[in-house]
Amino acid sequence: MSISAKNISPFVLVDAMAVRAVFLVGFMASGKSTVGPELARRLGWDFVDLDAQIESREQKTVPVIFRERGEAGFRLTETAALRDLLTNSLQRNCVIALGGGAFAQPVNRELLREWPSIFLEAPASELWQRSLTDGIERPLRGDPDQFAKLYAERLPFYRQAMVTIVTSGKDPASLCIEIERSLQSWGHLSGKTAPPSSSQISPDHSGTGELQ
Repeated sequence: MSISAKNISPFVLVDAMAVRAVFLVGFMASGKSTVGPELARRLGWDFVDLDAQIESREQKTVPVIFRERGEAGFRLTETAALRDLLTNSLQRNCVIALGGGAFAQPVNRELLREWPSIFLEAPASELWQRSLTDGIERPLRGDPDQFAKLYAERLPFYRQAMVTIVTSGKDPASLCIEIERSLQSWGHLSGKTAPPSSSQISPDHSGTGELQ
């Protein structure tokens, strides 16, 4: 689908190549798979869901991978998919939604150190309520206490993202505007560009991204 200039964020028109990819991080049900496609649409970029990429590579759903390999096995698979995305097949202009546990892994944070990362933050209680109503199977959700404990464990890692966006009480369009402003500032201040890609992947406009 083509997108006319009037529907594309001013960021693209002013500084189109300063940032060619942005990574959305956050806990399960934080809205990465909702905000991501909307942000990509506004920017005229592609949307990639890392969990969907994993499922395509492995020909298995994330819950099945968890059951068969355990969390440790899934994390190895996740890192391999992220590394491949970054080194071999990153689309020039992409919004990428990471799974809930991806940014909590040191190896993944190191891989993403030079890339813009946005933490979508909301209280654990709000995320728990969202997770009950979206119909997504989440291998690590557990009960409310386990959910809150896991969130607390991961929160310090999420806060290492370049930008934190508080999502409570905001619709996707409002969140996208905040993210676009952050991207614009990051691009103008650093002057960094993404490393060149050797090939392209098909954009993934659906996925889970919020599972773990």
